[in-house]
Amino acid sequence: MSAKVKTVHRTPSTFLERLYVPSVLKGLGITFRRMFQRKVTMQFPEERWEVREGYRGAPVLVKDDEGRPKCVACSLCEYVCPPKAIYIVPEEVDDASRAHIERGPAVFNINMLRCIFCGLCEEACPEEAIFMSKEYALWGASRAELIHDKETLYELGGIRAGGIKKWKGK
Repeated sequence: MSAKVKTVHRTPSTFLERLYVPSVLKGLGITFRRMFQRKVTMQFPEERWEVREGYRGAPVLVKDDEGRPKCVACSLCEYVCPPKAIYIVPEEVDDASRAHIERGPAVFNINMLRCIFCGLCEEACPEEAIFMSKEYALWGASRAELIHDKETLYELGGIRAGGIKKWKGK
């Protein structure tokens, strides 16, 4: 059994093409054209870009309009997270204002080094407790600072009025 060989005919390069002169001149043309355009300089962090609607920044936890945590530690966000960036340890809740809620998160961590900002955690949350923020600049001096705990996530998320209020209906 013989293999078929297909011959590809190519034209030989000219002398100028081998010197790359046309490519260099084209690159210099782009450089000179950009040199005289208006520069865009932003003084970060005092000035920030305006993000468009639908931008998915870092995931955060939110509280309801009365300041109560909305997370019931169902662990759906942890289950659906592709890079496994979310870690939840549930605990029983004894708060009288949340009488219809059986549990909440004792530990809720999001590793921002692993998070891919896909938004699946927001879509999976049945209580509308986790949202994608508009924050695009995350920094820390160490890896440990980029693992956001429950308090940090609530601080970044703040209060979001409306939505599901499981304990109000009963």
